[in-house]
Amino acid sequence: MAEDDVLSNNLLYEYRTISAMVEIYCKAHHPNKPKRGVCQECETFLEYAHTRLDRCPYGQDKPTCNKCPVHCYKPEMKQHARDIMIYAGPRMLLPHPIMAIKHLLAERKPAPGKPPAGVSNRHIRKSKAV
Repeated sequence: MAEDDVLSNNLLYEYRTISAMVEIYCKAHHPNKPKRGVCQECETFLEYAHTRLDRCPYGQDKPTCNKCPVHCYKPEMKQHARDIMIYAGPRMLLPHPIMAIKHLLAERKPAPGKPPAGVSNRHIRKSKAV
């Protein structure tokens, strides 16, 4: 998936963070995964997460999922994301120390209010295409 074509700045960094967490989770929980990358189930989850990031109503000012007042994931995907983050979050410190620390600092930011209209990454891309 060419995430650089759709996501940028903070959203791209957020996608790379969740991708790193999924790789850690998949390596431990899916023994039949390919040597490089993740299994099909985890790849499907990453595609879903990519779409949700693209459509996030906060756009580039997106808070971390834990602090976000908008629940944009379906309940089963939200639970899957929670399982991944609970498992992989503490294990991020060794393979991705800077990413883990930046994510922990982002968690400390206060929860935002209502998102402004039309600031999602998707809205911005569509307005530029016209």
